[in-house]
Amino acid sequence: MKKIVTVIFLSILSIAVFAQQNEEEIIRDNFNKYRTLSLQSNGVEAVKYLDSRSIKYYETILELVKNADSLKVESLTLMGKFMVFSIRKMVPKEDILKFDGKALLVYAIDNGMIDNSSARNIGIGEVIVEDQFAKGQLIVNGNVTPHFFHFYFEEGQWKFDITSLIPIGIPYFEKIVETLGEKGIATFIQNMDTLNYQNQDIWEPVN
Repeated sequence: MKKIVTVIFLSILSIAVFAQQNEEEIIRDNFNKYRTLSLQSNGVEAVKYLDSRSIKYYETILELVKNADSLKVESLTLMGKFMVFSIRKMVPKEDILKFDGKALLVYAIDNGMIDNSSARNIGIGEVIVEDQFAKGQLIVNGNVTPHFFHFYFEEGQWKFDITSLIPIGIPYFEKIVETLGEKGIATFIQNMDTLNYQNQDIWEPVN
């Protein structure tokens, strides 16, 4: 009897381990699909692999782009300022006014506003799955980093939370601030050469 119980236990354990490994493979595969589509500037398909938090973040940013005055923008985080300034600078006014968060995210992917230049060199190492949440360790040029991408199981699919990239980008923006100063970021973006620039003051609401 003990032998039978042991066999059953080991069988169950083997099934659980296999299921865990399968989930990890699915997460890596979905991330790679998002990365490939993003590199191809295929926003409509790429956004299918992004979670609701990603959409919600772009909805929040879009509302700030439309409605935040200079005092409100001044109170935002460094990343918040950069996002608002960039969208006001690079996205045509008529698109801003008709977009929702998902449409803005698609536009950003299609038009290279999400920096994909380094995406070819990144991958996911160890994956830890905890019920409906998972995190995958960021690998850059084959080197393990202390950062993790986040994933959530939504609508029957593992989806990438693009907002988990924000902490990774903070040191990059801090270096910009060291060079240009916080006010200098607005000046830098204001002076960017872009065909979509609508001549609006990036400190003012788009309405």
